[in-house]
Amino acid sequence: MKIGFISITSEGLPYLGILLVLTVVVGLISPKWAVLPLLIFIFVGFFFRDPKRVIPQDSQAVLSAADGKIVIIDEVPSLANPAEKVKRVSIFLSVFNVHINRAPVTGQIKAIRYTQGKFHNAMEGKSSVYNENNLLEIEHNGHRVWVRQIAGMIARRIVCYCSEGDTLRAGDKIGMIKFGSRTDIFLPLDTEITVHLGDRVKGGESIIGMMKD
Repeated sequence: MKIGFISITSEGLPYLGILLVLTVVVGLISPKWAVLPLLIFIFVGFFFRDPKRVIPQDSQAVLSAADGKIVIIDEVPSLANPAEKVKRVSIFLSVFNVHINRAPVTGQIKAIRYTQGKFHNAMEGKSSVYNENNLLEIEHNGHRVWVRQIAGMIARRIVCYCSEGDTLRAGDKIGMIKFGSRTDIFLPLDTEITVHLGDRVKGGESIIGMMKD
């Protein structure tokens, strides 16, 4: 939905509706105090923005699954077979980033696993193990790619737009995490990672790696 020149996700509309009513009510009582709920209204609208993205068409490209900052690039045990390794790229989303998650590759969702948990700082490595998270397993050209949506200290709800069996195109929206979070992408070990720690990326638009056929 568009509000003015900004597209807003449907998840943000209830918050904006409440804040708009609150702004009007406070304004009728004391106009000067209406500035506070109005500022919060503007911030929430900014948080739930849904900008258009130009999706790269390279079939070997792995797209960023989120907007934010690259905070981890490492190798970890595979989620399918702990005896094997995969590459992990972790993106931290501050409250100022777009919080929509997007598919890093084209493929079919083979499994979705939601796990309740704690709400550690999403910058910390233990957040991927202990925090509330949602894991999507995508089959791409015979390879397995995983995307994990991880709640942070402020986030308290993970939204997933997909179901098992859905077919996604790279860059498609797969969900969002409310108010600060982290997104992990797990890739085959022979994937060439093209980003570095500290890089800023955009979901569905920035290329973070190149997969081999």
